[in-house]
Order: sequence, then structure tokens, then C-alpha cells
Amino acid sequence: MELQPVLVNPTPVVHAGQRLQQRIVDWSKASQYSHRSSEDLDKIDANEVFEHIKDISDPEHPFSLEQLRVVNAKYLLVSKVIFRIQVTFSPTVPHCSMATLIGLSIRVKLLRALPRCFKLDILVRPGYHSSHEAVTKQINDKERVAAALENTNLLQKVDSCLDGKTAL
Repeated sequence: MELQPVLVNPTPVVHAGQRLQQRIVDWSKASQYSHRSSEDLDKIDANEVFEHIKDISDPEHPFSLEQLRVVNAKYLLVSKVIFRIQVTFSPTVPHCSMATLIGLSIRVKLLRALPRCFKLDILVRPGYHSSHEAVTKQINDKERVAAALENTNLLQKVDSCLDGKTAL
């Protein structure tokens, strides 16, 4: 007899995705890192950040974070003055055990997609998780993030979320 995983939110509400008309800059090319201009950095805005994270898969379901309204462009802030990006996400249930994995997936995606000059703040939207302060603190702690990314199993789960596959 095969055991089925117990889902925290077995019937999530799924929404249609938004289509934003935005050119995405490919920051992964080494030449763009070494010849980055202020004009290139001016192209990074909340819409571009949203385009990078909207298709991350939920760890429990075959839906994107955008479809589940976990991420929304209106909760993204980009400051080019102080090189800071703030992403606030909303777990689908107040006791979501996957909130830390979702936050880690968002962080990894943006670390891979955007120039390193930006500081990332990943926040759980207050009122959307029973432990939003603790989860926010954990996904913004450099040492904890580094330790998590050294864990092969956890990194595989993050990569499967980024590849559009569910981790469970």
C-alpha cells in the first residue's frame, strides 16, 4: 500500500494568469555583469521581477504561484536608488507548511535571474500566515539560506519548483 502525502491545502483556488507586456533582461550573461550600465538597471522594475517569479510552481500543486495568487505584482517594490527589491507573498492558508520553501524558491529564482547588486527582502504578507514574522526572518537570514542551499534534497525541491514541477 502506497502512502499519499497529506496536503496542507487540498483544494486551492486557482486564478487565470496576468499577461504583462514587459521585456525581460537576461542578467545571467557574464558580459552584462561586467558591462552593466545604469540604463540596464533602469529596466528592472516590479513587472520584470514579477515575470521572473510568477511561473514558480507551488510545492504541493501543479499550479504556479501566480495562479494561486501567492505572488502579485502589486506587492513588489524595486528601489534602484538603494538597490533593493522587496517581494511580499501571500501563502494560500494561514498554517502553510510550505511557506519557507516558497520564500526560498523566490529568493533563489531572483538570485539567479537578477544582478547581484540588488539586496533581496522576501516577506510573508502579514495576516496571511500564522507565523509570518518567523518565516520572514528565516528566509532573509543569510546563514540559514546558505545552509538550506547546501542540503541536496532541499535544493532539488527548490529546483523542481523553479522548473515548473511540483516538489511532492
